[in-house]
Amino acid sequence: MLIYFRVFGESFNFAINALRNNKLRTFLSLLGVTIGIFSIIAVLAAVDSLERNIKESLSGIDKNTMYLTKYSFGPTEVPTWRRDNFPQVTYEEFEYLQRNVGDIDAISYTIFGLNESVKYQGKTISGVPVVAATNDIAEIENVKIDNGRFFSEVESVTGAPVVVLGNTLAENLYGSSNPMGTVIRVFGRKLTVIGVLKKFGEGMGDSPDEKVFLPANFVRSFTNGGAEGIPAAIALRPVKGADPAAFEEVLTQKLRAKRGLKFEDPDDFFLNKISMFTELIDGIIAMLTLVGAVIGGFSIVVGGFGIANIMFVSVKERTNLIGIQKSLGAKRQFVLFQFLFEAIVLCLIGGAAGIFLVWIATLIASSLVGDSFEFVLSFGNIIFGGVIAIVIGLVSGIIPAFQASRLDPVEAIRTGM
Repeated sequence: MLIYFRVFGESFNFAINALRNNKLRTFLSLLGVTIGIFSIIAVLAAVDSLERNIKESLSGIDKNTMYLTKYSFGPTEVPTWRRDNFPQVTYEEFEYLQRNVGDIDAISYTIFGLNESVKYQGKTISGVPVVAATNDIAEIENVKIDNGRFFSEVESVTGAPVVVLGNTLAENLYGSSNPMGTVIRVFGRKLTVIGVLKKFGEGMGDSPDEKVFLPANFVRSFTNGGAEGIPAAIALRPVKGADPAAFEEVLTQKLRAKRGLKFEDPDDFFLNKISMFTELIDGIIAMLTLVGAVIGGFSIVVGGFGIANIMFVSVKERTNLIGIQKSLGAKRQFVLFQFLFEAIVLCLIGGAAGIFLVWIATLIASSLVGDSFEFVLSFGNIIFGGVIAIVIGLVSGIIPAFQASRLDPVEAIRTGM
């Protein structure tokens, strides 16, 4: 066993000396591998970062949450002309489902797509997303209160003129002052601030930090919230342990009955499930990963060919030396490991350089985009990059190494001379 360790050690030393003696060739070989490893690991890191940020954005929402609305959250086979004729869900339908569907943990009527100016004293912030909803929206979307409270069921039903501010919006309006009990204007109407949300951070879509939350019935008092009115949705979540398929069936039948649809009539609404959305995202992420791996794979193959080419040249240059080594008693394994280690060391150094560049790129990218998106280089991707480098070294170096180990000592010396 000791002799094999000695062979390994001497082969490794020969490989390192060969790389030192051919610095330009070594650099060019490293460059090819570095670019290849950088390409594939950078793509994988970007896709991982995207997946992580999306899932963190959705982490507060239960996957069983559903949204009844005239709009589809994903691809659909329903033709556009039919979708355009779907009615908006109404507050009356929300109340009907609330009374007649069992196993509901939380349900909320939500008016969306509203953007208004928010005014406080002499300060005005334009284009603020407004969430007009019933009180259960806080539980469904898992919003947390930092100061004050969310509006109650009574305030929701009566349409009380109260408002809850997103954290960033509150900072922009009030600075370090306490906003509780102050009066702001939204839709040109006065509302009393009763709460401020905890900092959420950036995610998919509009962040709650920039929004205002107020009772849906307050907005319905001066806008058309009916079937032909402003966009709305009914968000709901079944109780834990409920059969999702049975719950969806009951929910669909109740809404069809409320709308008077006949048996042969198709649904004129969409039941969008968060679980379907996450599955769609997983499919997109998997496709991006595959495409990125293929693109990076081509770079890796090019780098592998470069290593193989360099190794063949190295065998040709050192034919005389190989012949002398073998004539002095060097075994085939010694020569084989000598060239194989040279290829692997090249790829490992190139891979390490590529991974280091990806790490630098993630730091730069994260600093440029700020808190809105975090680029990460996972430990799994680092290990994957190292394994790929070793595999490329083995694959690209095995044939030249095997060819060198099979040389006849006399012919090798004669050829070298």
